[in-house]
Amino acid sequence: MPVSGESAYGMNDFSILWLRVAAALYLVGLADSILTLLRRETRMFQFALVAVQTAVVFHFVSIAEHTRTLGRLPVGNFFDTASLCSFMFAVVFLLVYWRYRFVGLSLFVFPLTAVLSVAASMGAPMAPWANRQIRDVWLLVHIVLVLIGYSALLLSAGAALFYLLQERRLKKKEMTGSFLGFLDSERVPPLATLDTMITHSMSVGFVAITLAVIAGSTWASIELGVKWIGEPKIAVSLITWSFYLVMLFLRISAGWRGRKAAFLALAVMGFCGLTWAAHVGLRPLMVK
Repeated sequence: MPVSGESAYGMNDFSILWLRVAAALYLVGLADSILTLLRRETRMFQFALVAVQTAVVFHFVSIAEHTRTLGRLPVGNFFDTASLCSFMFAVVFLLVYWRYRFVGLSLFVFPLTAVLSVAASMGAPMAPWANRQIRDVWLLVHIVLVLIGYSALLLSAGAALFYLLQERRLKKKEMTGSFLGFLDSERVPPLATLDTMITHSMSVGFVAITLAVIAGSTWASIELGVKWIGEPKIAVSLITWSFYLVMLFLRISAGWRGRKAAFLALAVMGFCGLTWAAHVGLRPLMVK
């Protein structure tokens, strides 16, 4: 049994407090990434950078306090490892930014540090639901965000499929005729339009899925305590989100276009299909 003032995973009240402060500040970086993806530019980066720098300080204090409590480096469970990884990612980003001014890397690091730190902060018990209505509304928000994300990703996958077929037709110099046996090829958008559609729908989908992951993890933490991380549906969701993050970073920051991006969109659609199947198990929880 944990001693007074400690969580089931050995985190004392102060280390949890500083970790949750850091997580809140990392969310400012996430907000900057969201605005950048949706608007293609943002004036919030410098503010987000200061927030992340401040978060690193609080995060270091949390890890130092937790290390002092345990008497060793905290890497013994998922929550501790997620906290340490989040801290290391943030530090590496700041070092790279100060040296190379690689702003585009923030699109990958800011969401990653935010999600990992939020997940790590759930290693201690959270206050129970104030009432059933809040519990059900929170779950409903999570489900709506998931549906928005999947709808955007479905659009991206559809555009990717048409991109591959249109590209194949153009390479064969089939300038006229039927497309897929039922659609006039002249009515299919040009490759540039399809590529833009893939980019925009991927961005909207990623934003929705990211918010859904945070909302769903928070709901599960309050509902199940620290046992939430062992739920298969949570693990599948986090894996899907991670793959989505890598895909989006490669497309926007690394310049992956055309066939590579199209295949990535179709691959992530497959992962999201698994996640959707896992989320079917959430419905019975709403009617308990």
